[in-house]
Formats: sequence, C-alpha cells, structure tokens
Amino acid sequence: MNRNPMHNMNRRSFVAGGAAMLSTPAIAQNIDEEETVEVERDLSEVVRRNISSFRSLDWQPYFQNLSNGAILVDISSRALHFWSEDEATYKLYPTSVPLTEDLTRLGRTKVVRKVVGPSWRPTPAMKERNPEWPDFVGPGPDNPLGTHALYLSWTYYRIHGTHDTRKIGRRSSNGCIGLFNEHISELFELTKVGTQVLLI
Repeated sequence: MNRNPMHNMNRRSFVAGGAAMLSTPAIAQNIDEEETVEVERDLSEVVRRNISSFRSLDWQPYFQNLSNGAILVDISSRALHFWSEDEATYKLYPTSVPLTEDLTRLGRTKVVRKVVGPSWRPTPAMKERNPEWPDFVGPGPDNPLGTHALYLSWTYYRIHGTHDTRKIGRRSSNGCIGLFNEHISELFELTKVGTQVLLI
C-alpha cells in the first residue's frame, strides 16, 4: 500500500476531476425533449454503451477492395469505420443506431448523395407512429439530420449528424446511423458519392 500522501492527493484529485468532466456534458446538454424533433424513448435512462466493443478493425474481412473508399457500420458495437481508397486514412466513430431490430437494415449499399444542411421529412411509417411530428424541418438546430447527411441507396436511410448528442452510443434512431456533428463533418469530407457501405 502506498503511504505517500502526495500519491493519494493526486489520485483523489484525478478522480474528482474525472467525475467533474463526466458530469459536464449533462449540464451542457440540457435540452428540452419537447423541443427536439425526434425523441423515441426516455434518454435519461441508463443504457449500456458497448465501449468494450469499440475497437479498430481491418477492412479485408468485409470488403473485396477499397474502390471509392469503404464504410463499415457495426450495429452491435455502435461504431462506424471508414477506410480511404488509398488506405492512408482510417477513422473510427461512435454512432447511434436504430431503435429496434425491425427498423434496422443490414447489408451492402453505397453513398448516392451528400448534403450540407439537409432538410428532414418523416417517413410515412414515422408519421403513422408519431402523428404530432412536423411534416418538414429545414436546416438548423431542430433538424434531426444535424449538419451533414450521406444519403444511401436504400430509401430513407442516411448516415447523418445529430444536434442531440445524448443519442450517440445508443439505440435511438428510426433506421439511420447518427454521428456527432463534428464527426459527420469530417466523414463528409472524406467520403465521395460511390463510397461502399456495409451494415453488420
């Protein structure tokens, strides 16, 4: 046992400082759920975030090549992996994933369109489940697609940002994959129309 009082003081300071840092996002993200467009569940409940599964991967088991670059979304670990075509860039981002299995689509698709400041419309199924939702939300802080969106070849499916950062690391979407706005901005610059996408 270490009896050095400075060691204990530093350890206590570190633990206290870490606790303060962890509590900061909760204060900074004091968002009224009534003002957000897309609230699928009580985001205050404790949810396991699969941090132990958040690890880097090689692209070879998932893609035959890196033509146009590649994006792998792992629904279980709630992580998005990106590899550039020349293999010089690899990125790993935490994501939000679909709320339920019936909203989750798995398999191969590709990026077909890129939009800065996307607008949003609920799908017919969303509107049926949530008739109180607006029919249209333009770009801005109330838009559930955040600052950037990568449209996939599957109808209604996107990889996009979110202004509601509580959703990242959770099952919280109606089918799309969400990233922090700063991450989708970076991914947006790295990807191009035609980038391969695989959801597993």
